Amino acid sequence: MMKKYLFMLVAVLAALPQFASAQTSELKVMSYNIRLGTAKDGTNSWMYRCPATLEMLEDQQPDVFGVQEALGDQIKFLEEFTKDYDCVGVGRDDGKKKGEFMSIFWNKNTMKMLKWGTFWLSETPDKPSMGWDAACFRTATWALMKDKRTGKKFYFVNTHLDHVGVQARKNGLKLIVDRIAEINPEGLPMILTGDFNIKPSAPELKELDARMKSARKFALKTDNHNTYNAWGKAKKDDVIDYIYFSGFSSCPEYQTVTKKYSDRAFISDHYPIVSRLIF
Repeated sequence: MMKKYLFMLVAVLAALPQFASAQTSELKVMSYNIRLGTAKDGTNSWMYRCPATLEMLEDQQPDVFGVQEALGDQIKFLEEFTKDYDCVGVGRDDGKKKGEFMSIFWNKNTMKMLKWGTFWLSETPDKPSMGWDAACFRTATWALMKDKRTGKKFYFVNTHLDHVGVQARKNGLKLIVDRIAEINPEGLPMILTGDFNIKPSAPELKELDARMKSARKFALKTDNHNTYNAWGKAKKDDVIDYIYFSGFSSCPEYQTVTKKYSDRAFISDHYPIVSRLIF
């Protein structure tokens, strides 16, 4: 009889918010450069690849993921055909619908989005602008997320750094971390995903490496696969996509998703990358 009451007491306590928040929670996150839909890629064009992207998402089922290079029509497609997901983001060229989106998607069954915003990687981050030596407008989208299973909160940030400007990449990364520190005075856990357009040894990553951890580097189980594939023409060291984190207790796994979907060898010119993180 005593064991029965003890079991009931534990069950009741676990249901209380203050005890639920103390439970460990595992998140599955993803970064995915989807390859813009207007590119003239022949049989690799978006119209041929989109079913494979849906199959990949159904297979991987991330709690939260960030996309890069997505155009408005691609965002609409994902919103329409991934019923479990919702998203936020703006076009980088005008802060509305024009240009590429660095959108954040989340699984509505496991996550709740509390607030979000976008800023530009430039000297004037609060308005559409091109920064330093960049060749394009570059943005970062952030969202404060709440895990419905435990009540725990974290920040998710998604970006696409410039492919030309060294200073734009270096200053852009610093701006991202500094801006989130301002938004996040509580010091909540943070995840940063994106196509950085630089390899792991690049000097532009030095300051970020001092402030956050690379999932690829610190995961208990990881791989050394290239993340950029160039439709099969990339080099083995073409690693330019990243998941960084801070405030999580561990990172059990990092994976470059190289498997075929819908019988396509490549669902984009980048492989999706995924990681599991523990609060």
